[in-house]
This record gives sequence, C-alpha cells and structure tokens, in this order.
Amino acid sequence: MNSLEGKVILVTGASRGIGATIARELAKAGAKVIINYAGDKEAAEQVATDIKTQGGDAITLQADVSKSDEVKNLFDAAIAHYGKIDVLVNNAGVMINSLIKDTSDEVFSRQFDVNVKGVFNTLREAATKLADNGSIINFSTSVNRLMLPTYGTYVATKSAVEQLTRVFAKEIGSRGINVNSISPGPTNTELFTKGKPQEVIDKLASLSAFNRIGEPEDIAKVVSFLASDEAKWISAQNIGANGGMA
Repeated sequence: MNSLEGKVILVTGASRGIGATIARELAKAGAKVIINYAGDKEAAEQVATDIKTQGGDAITLQADVSKSDEVKNLFDAAIAHYGKIDVLVNNAGVMINSLIKDTSDEVFSRQFDVNVKGVFNTLREAATKLADNGSIINFSTSVNRLMLPTYGTYVATKSAVEQLTRVFAKEIGSRGINVNSISPGPTNTELFTKGKPQEVIDKLASLSAFNRIGEPEDIAKVVSFLASDEAKWISAQNIGANGGMA
C-alpha cells in the first residue's frame, strides 16, 4: 500500500512549479488531490489530467487564498466532493524582489496578503474542517537563514508563516493534527528563476553542498513524507530542504 493511500490532500497554488510537482508526487503515493489555483485554470487542469492519466484521482478548485470567503468555499467544495480533507499543503505564495527603500505599499501588501493572510485563512478553516489526525504543511523559505538584499519583505512574510506554524501546532494538536513548515532553498521554478541572470543563479547554487539549486521533486518528496503517518511525531518544526545551503 502506498504511504498516502486513502488520504485526501488539498494543495494550494498547485497549478505550476513546486505545487504542481507536489500534487503529482502525492497522487503517486496514493492520495486524492485537490489542486487549488488562483487564475491559471488551464495549467491546473493539465496537472489533474496528468494525475488521472497515471491512474490517480484529482480535482481542480479555484480560490484566491488571500480572500477569506473564497478559502471557505474552497474547503466546503473539497469536502462536498471527497467527504473530507486529511492534509493541507500551503504552497501558494508570491515573491517580489526589491530593496526595502524601493518597495511600494502595493508590493508589500501583495506579498503579505498571499503569503501570510493566505496561510492564516486556510489555517482558520482547517481548525474546524480538517479531519482529525490530519497534517498541515506550510511553506517558509531558507532565505530566512541568510541576509540577502531585495528579499526583505518576502522573508518577513515567511518568518510570520513559521510563527503561525508553531502556535497553530499547539492549538490544534489535541485533535491529533501535526503542523510543520518546510523551507526550500533556491529551486528551479519560474518563481525563483524569473528575472535572475544566470550568474546569480550559479552563485546561489554554489552555496549548497551539492553545487546546484534544488529541483521541485526534491521538495515534493519531503512534503510527501510530512503528509504521511510516519511523520506524526514531528510537529511545530521548520524543515530545511536546501541541500545544505543554510
């Protein structure tokens, strides 16, 4: 039996990048997957098709996680379809690089709305709607462990996610739900590589023990483990998945 057989897993921001790879990996391990997307329906449907082609079970549901009413509807629709949600993977996020002095109110708010409020909204719904003995995996970043110019607002949002993770783990643990965050290092996705010169990517790759940046599959495998029953004694932790970068 696959380690996630019978589990229903909601992955936010799963239409592309790490989220899409996570959705495929979880389905491969036997889970039924809800692919959440904000705007790219076509990409989300392609991920669902890929999963079904491999014999898996997946649906797509649209919701902007920064909007509490849409998150409520997302949970309700997922439960109406599958009867429950066992695992929540908070992958949705945005990263907009700029020096602090050059960061506009709009850019600041956009990152906090998606990265922090989005997680808060899903945790609030999960408090009553996630199945007992479930799991929650939030996304932070290994950049929190560095001091890289232009990442100030982004790391501030992810530091907030780590604190929400720790507190919520204590609040919901009585229902047997474990809550952790994962901190990827630089990973080969559009979110990370877009707008970066190759020399910048190479420099960041040199910080890892393996002289490369991560691949989405590296992160997806860690998420799959944290979603499994084998990881139930791990809670309120932040797991670095960065190849020894930091």
